[in-house]
Amino acid sequence: MELNYKMKYHNILKLAAFAVLSLAVSCKGGAQSGNNTAVKPLYVSDPVDFDTDDPAIWVNPGNAANSLVIGTDKDSNGGLYVFDLKGKIIRSKTVKGLKRPNNVDIAYGLQLAGKKTDIAVTTERYTHKLRIFSLPGMKAIDNGGIPVFVGETGTEYRDLMGISMYTDPNGKIYAIVGRKTGPKNGSYLWQYLLSDDGKGNVKADLVRKFGQYSGKKEIEAIAVDNELGFVYYCDEQVGVRKYYADPAKGNKELALFGQGDFTVDNEGIAIYKTPGNKGYILVSDQGARQLKVYDRVAKTNAAHPHPLLTTIKYSANQTDGIDVVSVPLNNDFKHGLLVAMSDDRTFHFYRWEDIAGKKLTSVNP
Repeated sequence: MELNYKMKYHNILKLAAFAVLSLAVSCKGGAQSGNNTAVKPLYVSDPVDFDTDDPAIWVNPGNAANSLVIGTDKDSNGGLYVFDLKGKIIRSKTVKGLKRPNNVDIAYGLQLAGKKTDIAVTTERYTHKLRIFSLPGMKAIDNGGIPVFVGETGTEYRDLMGISMYTDPNGKIYAIVGRKTGPKNGSYLWQYLLSDDGKGNVKADLVRKFGQYSGKKEIEAIAVDNELGFVYYCDEQVGVRKYYADPAKGNKELALFGQGDFTVDNEGIAIYKTPGNKGYILVSDQGARQLKVYDRVAKTNAAHPHPLLTTIKYSANQTDGIDVVSVPLNNDFKHGLLVAMSDDRTFHFYRWEDIAGKKLTSVNP
């Protein structure tokens, strides 16, 4: 079972590399990112009940066409909504009754009860807990939730916001968690190692506290680059901060970029990966209906180690969270999928070639 799982996922990644290479040759810029006209989504999801906030894309290792998008409905009686690739709600998988779930992320292959299990992890703000569900069935595997930021007493210091999952080269899986506010002494983010509690449920052990914080607003959006081993997060109204994802490599800040690039808040963050460990770091400019695109490859000894490559206007409004994959999913999303939250209780599903247009096809070929 485990070998078969790995082979299927490896084949998906090979297809992803092929898709990106073919895009660089054949993309004709189907949407209008080259002339300041907003890129339109291919699909707009069914609306949630209250307030969309953050999406995550699960690539089905057995059949990418059956992949799912999981999105948060941020309310005291909120939920994790599960959508198909046309944005239709799958009600049998959707989880209701969560206490203001904020952000969500995905990890593949956590060892539970002797088998590899893909998981969706969300931050439940009002209970100060992580909620964890198996994929694709969305069954709770957290014994009712895992408390985090235990012992913090500052106002809103335990009010969960962002989360991103990190899988290290040895297969260990970590959750990196942020909150509404916190200390400015370099311990804003807490990182937890996830594992089996011995009964087939997930437990979390704190392994480090790290991350500078300006105090200007909050830190919500977090993204991890598993292959290169970095974590990025948006210190809103300041810029994007970069650290090592591996706790053993220390807590030194490696970069701060994007200062002055955003209209109001730098919000959602995601990484589009291309062959050779190249690609793009995407950050939503929340007040301006646009994405800022930075080079995934850092420039050494540069004032701006991740230079701004371009700005892409799109239709999603007041975007908090985004996610992107470079994996070919189906005939609609042959070169990958970008999902962006919009403030009309929906998520927008964009084809990567429409987002890239003519601006990105010649970068990092």
